[in-house]
Amino acid sequence: MSLPPVIAIDGPTASGKGTVASLVAEKLGFHYLDSGALYRLVALASEKQGIDVKNGQELGLLVPKLLISFKNSQIFLNGENVTDAIRVESIGLRASALAVHPEIRSALVGLQRSFRQSPGLVADGRDTASVIFPDAILKVFLTATAAARAGRRYKQLIAKGISAKLEDLLQDLQERDARDSSRGVAPLLVADGAKVLETSDLSIDQAVKTVLDWY
Repeated sequence: MSLPPVIAIDGPTASGKGTVASLVAEKLGFHYLDSGALYRLVALASEKQGIDVKNGQELGLLVPKLLISFKNSQIFLNGENVTDAIRVESIGLRASALAVHPEIRSALVGLQRSFRQSPGLVADGRDTASVIFPDAILKVFLTATAAARAGRRYKQLIAKGISAKLEDLLQDLQERDARDSSRGVAPLLVADGAKVLETSDLSIDQAVKTVLDWY
């Protein structure tokens, strides 16, 4: 029996891949996996437990102990709604730092693959197109300039009532891009066979339509 189809969407931080992926899933009636949220959940849980972000072994052992669930666009960790808590910049930076550990990536592989259910799945995040779902029917690398991404993130934070400085966000994104692209484990790169979608000058609706047309 053939496995349900997967659309895998990757790209740099704040490229809009999560928004596009969730809307594509909604249009197709597919399940949705935000793999980046899983790393943010590990970041939040490890911070609460005081685990050093450099301790890959201890972080890897933490993953199986976490009770994670996605319900109606809300994300729960051990029964607590942490949808907003995992989106703050400090947790994003911590998630990027701990994602370099192979122990964590290995621990999350099985969890991510469990989301592959009928009628299909749209998965966004690092590794989805190369390691987690190498047989994805469509692989998309969604990108935009650092300036465009910083501007989008700034608007998102301000809309949520969170104070932010555009220049600080731009610097953080540039540093994360450099770290994500150069790390030895799962670096940021275009997967074999992936289509590149540059969204600096595209609206969300235009990006979603492009992905649907490719599918």
